[in-house]
Formats: sequence, structure tokens, C-alpha cells
Amino acid sequence: MKCAVRYYTKTGNTKRLAEAIANVVGVEALPISEPITEQVDILFLGNSYYAFSIDPEVKSFVASLDKNLVGKIVNFGSAAMLNSTYKKVKAEADKVGIPMDEREFHCKGEFKGLHKGRPNAEDANAAAEFAKKIIG
Repeated sequence: MKCAVRYYTKTGNTKRLAEAIANVVGVEALPISEPITEQVDILFLGNSYYAFSIDPEVKSFVASLDKNLVGKIVNFGSAAMLNSTYKKVKAEADKVGIPMDEREFHCKGEFKGLHKGRPNAEDANAAAEFAKKIIG
């Protein structure tokens, strides 16, 4: 099974989770500015809420994906206030015909002092365990 890990972050929180997941699946965690150019079975996509939606760069990245190169997207991320970005990412993935795995990983993320230190080592370990379950 071939995997890729891409993430978008403004604070570094999602990058920490992406690195934990990438370590488990044996690839490098890369920012969404790095396109998917080879066929992958699973794309782990890290993102968060910004102004009550996913960032326009995440939308553009998903829109740029080739359904012939990406088997499915697995969503993960962190946020201080809102939880899952799953529905927002799925709406974009549906537009390009890429299925989303129903499972996702989400944890609290620090923002302006709220949830200080999160995601922490425990969150990173939980993200790694999540990735292990996904890849079986």
C-alpha cells in the first residue's frame, strides 16, 4: 500500500501530527504546496478550521488532485474551537471524484493560549496509532 502525507498549517500544529503519521507510514510529511505526482492508495491530508472553514489553499489543493492518482483521502487535523473538517474536505473531494475514508483523526490545537501545548506528544502518539489502523 502506497501512502502520501500532505498538510496545511499556519501554526505548526498540523505539521506535528503529519510528521507522526508520516513516520508510521514510511514517507515524508510535505506541505500541500507539494503536488501528488505518483499514484497513492491513501493520501493523509492534514488541515484545520480557519475562519469557520478550511483554508482556500486546502480547497485548491484538493481541486488539483487527479482521481487516477489518489485512491482515497484520510482526513486529520487539530483545531482550538471547532472539531472535524471532514464534511468540508469531503465536499471538495466529491467535486473531483476522490473518495474519503469515513475515519479521521482530530485533536485540540493551541491557538492564542487556548489548549496550550496541544497537540502534545500524547496527541502525536494517538495520530500515529490512528495511521497504523488505517494502513492495517
